Amino acid sequence: MRYKIIAGNWKMNTTPKEGVDLVTEVLELIKSTDLTGTKIVFGTPFVSLLAVAESVGNTPGVYVASQNISSYDGGAYTGETSANMISACGAKMAIIGHSERREYFHETNAILATKADKAIGSDLTPIYCCGEVLADRKNDSYQTVIQSQIEEGLFHLSAEDFANVVIAYEPVWAIGTGETASPEQAQAVHAFIRNLVKSKYGAEIAENVSILYGGSMKPTNAKELIGMPDIDGGLIGGASLKAADFVGIINAI
Repeated sequence: MRYKIIAGNWKMNTTPKEGVDLVTEVLELIKSTDLTGTKIVFGTPFVSLLAVAESVGNTPGVYVASQNISSYDGGAYTGETSANMISACGAKMAIIGHSERREYFHETNAILATKADKAIGSDLTPIYCCGEVLADRKNDSYQTVIQSQIEEGLFHLSAEDFANVVIAYEPVWAIGTGETASPEQAQAVHAFIRNLVKSKYGAEIAENVSILYGGSMKPTNAKELIGMPDIDGGLIGGASLKAADFVGIINAI
């Protein structure tokens, strides 16, 4: 089933208590909201996963995600957090390949392919990020970049496993650069991604995969973006740290 998904990526923000307080406020604000066909996701720092998952409990349509996972199952890898550890904390999803992980921590498509396997092997839904930087957009190579990210990171998966993947498109060039991605530009890339999936896995899987937009979605632009035919929600950064803003985006569905 193709869900509408609003996923917050808190990045390196909030203590466990602050995270619980934020989730509690959001849940109170949406307690009368019909979430049929919708998933609300809190992407917390590792230290907050357990506390936030306990706070969410079995609330229908609400899930917790990690912001990363290790490409290793366990062992002498100081500072790493494995997929099975994350799952054991109550998370149901894992963000992998975020543009900041690619840029600052040099994560390659090959590493992310392994992380996708680890997530799926621990019953975590990967939220797989892809997207181009400003130079790629300006020299018109962005489709080639995105195609490589998706093919090399995900297309080794079986059709059954790929059906459990969520894709998030991040136009890195439109985040903090002064440039703006229009809803039409975002839609064009989302349609391109869906067609890539169709070429590999067929129409049924392509029509059911949720593709999120990760380019500074806010309450003021969410409705127009989510109204596009191939945009199924958002991967939200800064706006996810304020309950009213996050709920404003949820209400745009």
